[in-house]
Amino acid sequence: MADVVVDPGVPPDDACLLRDNRRLLLRMRGGWVPERPGRGGAAWPYWRLGAICGATVCLGMLLGAGAFGRSFGMLLLLLLSIPLAIGTFVRNGTPEDEEAAYERQVHARAARYEGRYVLIDDLDEPSRRLLRRAQRAVAAVTESRVNTHGLLDDVRNAVMLPAQEWEIARLLGKLSGLRARHRRTLAGESTPEVADVARPLAKALDSSEQAVLGRVEDLERYAANVAEAERAYRAREQIAELRGRLHEYEELLAEAGAGDAMTGELARLTEDADRLDQALRRSVSSAHEAFRYLEPRPPDPPAPKPGPPGP
Repeated sequence: MADVVVDPGVPPDDACLLRDNRRLLLRMRGGWVPERPGRGGAAWPYWRLGAICGATVCLGMLLGAGAFGRSFGMLLLLLLSIPLAIGTFVRNGTPEDEEAAYERQVHARAARYEGRYVLIDDLDEPSRRLLRRAQRAVAAVTESRVNTHGLLDDVRNAVMLPAQEWEIARLLGKLSGLRARHRRTLAGESTPEVADVARPLAKALDSSEQAVLGRVEDLERYAANVAEAERAYRAREQIAELRGRLHEYEELLAEAGAGDAMTGELARLTEDADRLDQALRRSVSSAHEAFRYLEPRPPDPPAPKPGPPGP
């Protein structure tokens, strides 16, 4: 299950980048900022400039000195040119540079989409448990064969279920943050007046948690109906496989002289298959009914404004 839940509206490549880099996102939470390009090697241009100056001095010795000076200058020029060439052609594109560029890319995407992703580490323990329950329910539906084989509305599932997971994660992130600040404010001793003010606010937090719990239970109810359809689908497949070999059983019974004794038992395979077909249809219908609770509720109509007072 993902430790980073991303708003489905984020482009897929950027969302994947965020999901794959929880550790960097955690470091960002602690204030980490990647180094800017060239900042880590600030001394490098000065070193290269010094090497160039040295090479110029050596060249002057070669042109203006005697045989010994020219030999000495040639040696110095050779010694300076080797690290200069290595620094010029090898330093660029090192793994360290590539890693730094990747970290800058992650940082830029995370800054761009701040508020549109939630880390599991952002949540307190009760919220983490709720999110994991929601994720297990989503996975149970999306990974089921009745979904992948098209018996459910797989297109709506692909849209609605990630949206539900994101909305639950987003609400739990806000709830966890507000609950942590609420507890810090009330840590230690407090006056009765503060307790009176804090009591309804604590109830508001509890009510919000119960509302999110209701969303999670809707997901779990849908997943339970899908699991029932999955069992019926599997049983139907097994019965179909047995029916496909029915003639082999009948042939063996006839050869063994026991055909009459088992004819009725084998005939019931058709009835069992029919019952499983009906059970599968009922369970899929129940899953569709449970799915309705996951659809966005229409907003309540605005209350009518009071008319002007009568004469």
